[in-house]
Amino acid sequence: MRATDPWSRTPMDLDAAPVSIDLDDPHRPDVLALLGEHLADMYATTPAESVHALDPSALTAPGLTFWTARDAGGVLLGCVALKELSPTDGELKSMRTATAARGRGVGAALLDHVLSIATGRGYATVHLETGAEEYFAPARRLYERAGFVPCPPFADYRPDPLSAFYRRDLAPVGPVPQTR
Repeated sequence: MRATDPWSRTPMDLDAAPVSIDLDDPHRPDVLALLGEHLADMYATTPAESVHALDPSALTAPGLTFWTARDAGGVLLGCVALKELSPTDGELKSMRTATAARGRGVGAALLDHVLSIATGRGYATVHLETGAEEYFAPARRLYERAGFVPCPPFADYRPDPLSAFYRRDLAPVGPVPQTR
């Protein structure tokens, strides 16, 4: 985790209830339960060789940053991770919204948060892999609405008819050009 990451906390309002996104530990009991549900769903809908979701230990590896979204009472609403592929490229990992929080904008807020951080880190591109089955259609729609476009496999991924690969190019951070 990058505890010094200046974008580590994002307060927001979803359905008029304050929500914050903070760096977190994937081994917290409520997070373990959410990630367990996530992995169980992945293995229930996709053959094991096509599941690329990370387990909690993998989410603490160097180069990975992990956040959770929580309501004002501390209830876990969702999680997301960002893996650094290179100094200019990241990968969205383990994005999951808790069942009770679906349809409230948690996924979009988590995605916006990660894209903001990736831009601030100077990444030119963020990639992701998700399932190609109908079960994953809502996730694909969310990513497409956020500007992700289909792309070939990236990093260590190989072509897989059960995987959908996406990328989003990010605007560089820098001074705004002066116009005359």
